[in-house]
Parts: sequence; structure tokens; C-alpha cells
Amino acid sequence: MTTLRADREGRFRALYADAYADVLAFAQRRGHLSQAEDVVAEAFLVVWRRFDDAPRKRDDARAWVFGIARHCLLNAQRGQGRQEALAVRVASMPLVDGNEPSADLIDLAVAWKRLTPAEQETLALTVFEDLSSTQAARVLGISAASYRIRLMRARRALRGHLAPGAFPTELMEAQS
Repeated sequence: MTTLRADREGRFRALYADAYADVLAFAQRRGHLSQAEDVVAEAFLVVWRRFDDAPRKRDDARAWVFGIARHCLLNAQRGQGRQEALAVRVASMPLVDGNEPSADLIDLAVAWKRLTPAEQETLALTVFEDLSSTQAARVLGISAASYRIRLMRARRALRGHLAPGAFPTELMEAQS
């Protein structure tokens, strides 16, 4: 059993050494430069998990890795699009008098942009998607208790980015 594992690890290491630089360049050309290393790391994690499905020929295996990296890039781009859409939704909340955004709304939009993507996602699942803690936790693949802790921290972070007294009650007190 150890011989099989050592062989698998050796083949993976060889593929990684052979393809990493090219896959990184591929990701940098097709995606956001700041995300390229994360995308490649995710791609090689998938490669490791599915390594038994990898083609045996060197060139075929490299092409297989590029295909996985492409899917990871597409997932990252969809995730970025969701984050941008959430920021737009926050920024485009209804105006107070129909003409000018309120100072509170402007403060909220600025504070939202300062949150990490994980904090935005946590708040969005509860506020925009109206999911319970159990449901939101299922979306993120964590326990409901862990989600409630994330939600508490995300709310605290949002409050910290807002001017004193400027946050809407419904966003801060949404269902847990």
C-alpha cells in the first residue's frame, strides 16, 4: 500500500513540477493577476483529489491540468461577479427621498466595499437571500454554529466600518 502511495505522490510531484509555471502563466493571462496563484493552488488540489483519473502520458496529463485550471478560473470569475453584484445591490438600495442617496446609504455602500468577500458572502446569505443560519451554513459547507459566529463577526466588521449610528437596523439585526 505504501508503494502505491509513494508512486502516486511521485507522479503528482513530477506533474506539478512540470506544469506549475505554465498553468500559472495560463491563469495570469486569463484571470485577474491577484487571483492567479489561488486559482492554480485550487486547480492542483483538484488534480490531487482526482489524480487517479489523470492520463498517464505527460502531454495528456498537462492538458488535463489546464482543463481543471480553466474550470477553476471560471468558478473564480463567477464568484467575483457575485461579489460585484452584491456590492451593486447594496449601493443601489432605495433612495430616501427619491432624489439623493442618504448619508446612511452612502456610508453603508462604502462600508460594504471594505468588508472581505467572506464577510460579504456571510451577510448576503442572511440579508439578501433570507436564509436561516442552518441553510446558510449548508451553502458554505460548515455547521450552523460556525455560521452564526461568522455572521456575528461580519456584522461586527460592518459596524466597525460604518460611522457611529449610521447602520440600518434590518441589516444588523437580520435573522440568524
